[in-house]
Amino acid sequence: MTQTAHTSTSPRKRMLSEQVYAHLRDAIMRGDHAPGDALKPQDLAKEQGVSLAVVREALVRVVGEGLADRLPNRGFAVPALSDRRWQEIAEARRTIEPVVLRMSIERGDVDWEARVRAAHHRLARTPAYVPEEGAHYSGAWSEAHRAFHRTLLEGCGNPVLLETFDRMWTASELARRWSAHRTPERDGIDEHRRLEEAALARDADTAAQVLVQHLTQTAAALTGRTRHEPPKDA
Repeated sequence: MTQTAHTSTSPRKRMLSEQVYAHLRDAIMRGDHAPGDALKPQDLAKEQGVSLAVVREALVRVVGEGLADRLPNRGFAVPALSDRRWQEIAEARRTIEPVVLRMSIERGDVDWEARVRAAHHRLARTPAYVPEEGAHYSGAWSEAHRAFHRTLLEGCGNPVLLETFDRMWTASELARRWSAHRTPERDGIDEHRRLEEAALARDADTAAQVLVQHLTQTAAALTGRTRHEPPKDA
């Protein structure tokens, strides 16, 4: 009896957990929860009409992606804006990604070049902000941005390195979105164009240098004395 009950309820619990996780992840990304805000399981359970167990499971997943913190008293919160972890993630990306980009430029074939060009074209043609999604980067732009950076590295042919990139990218997504609010004057279009040009020209030194500068801009925006208002075109 116990096994039968478990089997019948487990899929539903997983479905609810997935729904709550997706809702919570999107809410954090949209900025519905400000940096440092507490994520109270009881409130979330009431809001979503699910059990505490389902909410806690979803929160653990969000913590695992670096989009929330688990506090010493076993509570949960959105990471603080000044959290040193953002700088550690940026340092890790500046250390690893330029090396992988060099490998990609060395090993990438014509098909890789075509994918890089297509990914950049999509990114350049996708609006970074849309009215219905508020002042944060749009979901479509965020995905095009991720795809461009990942495609640049895919020529390396090493799935382990690409999995490392995937983990770091997710963990740094909040920092990237918050950074946009502090540096509305930043010319990301030109930064991405220079990355594409250097990669397709097989200029590994320039590509690595541009990538390091690109990654540094986001990290610097979270610690420097920059403006706090949202982008003018948001």
